[in-house]
Amino acid sequence: MTQRRMPSGQGPARRSQAKRQPAPPRTRNTGPIRVPSSRRTTGSSDGGAAAKRTDAPRPRALTGRATVLIAVFVALALAYTYPLRVYLEQESQIADMERAKAEQQAKIAATTRELAKWNDPEYLRIQARENFFYVRPGETPLLVYYDAAGAARDAEEKAPAAAPDRWYDTLWSSVQAANAEPAD
Repeated sequence: MTQRRMPSGQGPARRSQAKRQPAPPRTRNTGPIRVPSSRRTTGSSDGGAAAKRTDAPRPRALTGRATVLIAVFVALALAYTYPLRVYLEQESQIADMERAKAEQQAKIAATTRELAKWNDPEYLRIQARENFFYVRPGETPLLVYYDAAGAARDAEEKAPAAAPDRWYDTLWSSVQAANAEPAD
């Protein structure tokens, strides 16, 4: 064993040869602290003997290390929330842009197909006939105009008979109509 020297440079003073008891190691008392309970007497007939003493367990308090560790975790969580929110917003923007890109590509493909149709001479003829009323040589054009006033006038002159509700009425009315026609 090495000897310790004093600040003056001298060695330790000689002590008696009696062995010293080592000091008990310093430890934290993490177990329950015994708190004496108040003395109670029972109302039993045994002459008022004292009740048993009980020790109430003390709740554990957070240690300093645990408090610092919790504070660090909370600080890290708060520090990572903003970048995580920005990341999620950017991901949603990317998804929206990809969806818009797919829609544009579909629109471009449909326009390309339509353009390819216009390069076909037969399609051109069909479109000219429908939109501009063109006809081929030798054909007679037939145009039908919508005349609402004329249609209403014709409806008043000849009102069709109401259709019968039952099948045998329909059959009987057809037999009568066949008999009523003049024979030539």
